[in-house]
Amino acid sequence: MKILKTVQKIPGGLMVVPLLLGVVVNSVFPRSIQIGGFTTALFKSGATALIALFCLCNAAQIDVRQAGKPLAKGILLTASKFFIGAFIGWGVGKFAGPAGVLGLTPLAIVAAVTNSNGGLYAALAGQYGDSTDVGAISILSLNDGPFFTMLAFGLTGLANIPFLTFVAALVPIVLGFILGNLDEDLRKFLASGTTVLIPFFAFPLGSSLSFSQLVRGGLPGIVLGVMCTALTGMAGYFVIRAMGERKASGAAIGTTAGNAVGTPAVLAAADPSLGAVEAISTVQVAAAIIVTAILCPLLCNLLDRRLRKRYGTDPDGTIRQEDR
Repeated sequence: MKILKTVQKIPGGLMVVPLLLGVVVNSVFPRSIQIGGFTTALFKSGATALIALFCLCNAAQIDVRQAGKPLAKGILLTASKFFIGAFIGWGVGKFAGPAGVLGLTPLAIVAAVTNSNGGLYAALAGQYGDSTDVGAISILSLNDGPFFTMLAFGLTGLANIPFLTFVAALVPIVLGFILGNLDEDLRKFLASGTTVLIPFFAFPLGSSLSFSQLVRGGLPGIVLGVMCTALTGMAGYFVIRAMGERKASGAAIGTTAGNAVGTPAVLAAADPSLGAVEAISTVQVAAAIIVTAILCPLLCNLLDRRLRKRYGTDPDGTIRQEDR
């Protein structure tokens, strides 16, 4: 059976297929992966540890001479996500009020658009970029949570910068970076982890979601997901292109993180006036999580194909950096 080759033919298949399988299992047989022990640890609750190891392995591939690139990319990609989400959310709220347009609330817009799925970004950046693109996750982790949503709503006085969260995300990356630059053999040894770990953290990410969330989110939630991928994904793509690199990796920020589903409740607690739209915003964000997880890999693959068609590839399969 050619299972691996079949999966690899699907755009972002190593990430998308296991993730969707996780959604299916959690929707149809949720208790099957909640029996405890190794089963639950691997298929339900192990995503964080596996993503951390994935980041360590990727960071080990970063050459010390390229240390400035991950920082610059992280800052620019994070800024593009924030300003797009804040501007659209502000505009909708300004002219349509908290109820939003066609049922899509400003709270859901800002919560979904300013937040990105770090695991999916790392997987796609590793597939369509290089270690400097994956290393940008150390900065992108700052949008993981309600901080930027609060900032966009003018509630920064009620929120603190999650510095410890940033440090916690940075430690595996720094450790991998150090190990890879101290020992070339360690760099080669850890290189396999940049691929083999992807399906194993994708499944538990999917097992935290269900198709019922997509149904309850309805059409506004689907529109939100499409908007997030299209606008922020293309913005990220042009950020990387503006840095002189012919890669589709920047489009990998066109996602919404799973924990963004809790952001509307946090904002409603900070500002009671948002309580009336908390519930509908939550399900819209939940729908956007699933939609972006499906669409973002497709967008990255489409852009990568266009770049390869235009510029060709080198013998190692990478996109040529000079015109033919």
